[in-house]
Amino acid sequence: MIALSLGLLAALCWGLHDFTIRRVGGKADVAAMFAVVTCFGLLPLIPIALLTGGWGAVGSEQALLAVAAGVTSVSANIGLYRAFTIGPVSLVAPICGAYPVLSVLFAVLRGNEAGAQEWLAVLAVVAGVAVVARGEGGSSAGSRLAAAGWAALASASFALTFGLAQWSAETGAHLPVAAITRLTALAVALLWLIQRRPGAGGIGAIWPALLLMGFLDVGALTLVTLAGGMENAEYAAVASSIFGIVTILLAWKFLNEPMRASQWGGVALVFAGIAALGLA
Repeated sequence: MIALSLGLLAALCWGLHDFTIRRVGGKADVAAMFAVVTCFGLLPLIPIALLTGGWGAVGSEQALLAVAAGVTSVSANIGLYRAFTIGPVSLVAPICGAYPVLSVLFAVLRGNEAGAQEWLAVLAVVAGVAVVARGEGGSSAGSRLAAAGWAALASASFALTFGLAQWSAETGAHLPVAAITRLTALAVALLWLIQRRPGAGGIGAIWPALLLMGFLDVGALTLVTLAGGMENAEYAAVASSIFGIVTILLAWKFLNEPMRASQWGGVALVFAGIAALGLA
């Protein structure tokens, strides 16, 4: 249940994070936005990681896994940013929200067992996300295809990021692993920016939103990483997948976007899946 609770808190953080993306997406270069968000996110993470210790539990294997998680987190976030910027949420959210299936598969490949109840619960979460996300309008066929591709990249990359980070943190070095992951992500983003040399226009006007996104993103990733080493750690990744529902509910409340009756049924389906995981 602890891993599940951490995942739910992560979902709240990522839901707020993606709601902010919807407000500022397209106002600046995607890579520049991600680099700034990552840099802001490191501001609270690095001091906390240094003060809490645990660095002695980071061996060469743990460090390599954390670095790999940092690389995959870059592709996950770039895919997420681009998908939400160019495509409708009705298409993007179900694809991005499908990563728990890959997360459980990752755990199975590492020797963990998943029974029928676990798989049914995962499918309920994914189906609920899909139902809730159906309420938004469409776009051109070309942009939908591009959005689907970026969302698929984000989904696969999120599953790898969570799996690698939790694997690395199994020795107990949770916050050091999170710090290494984010530092790696920042280094990769900066190298990409140096190569591309995009303009910095728009960043100055939206930096408060990027600061908030940085804090929310690191908070969510740290919560999922903390689940590493706990029983059924993969449940944290599954529970965090409802971030799409959090985003849509915020848009319904504050942006006056409509919610159909079937979508409320999807919300109930998601929480039923989460409850089933907690009882498994």
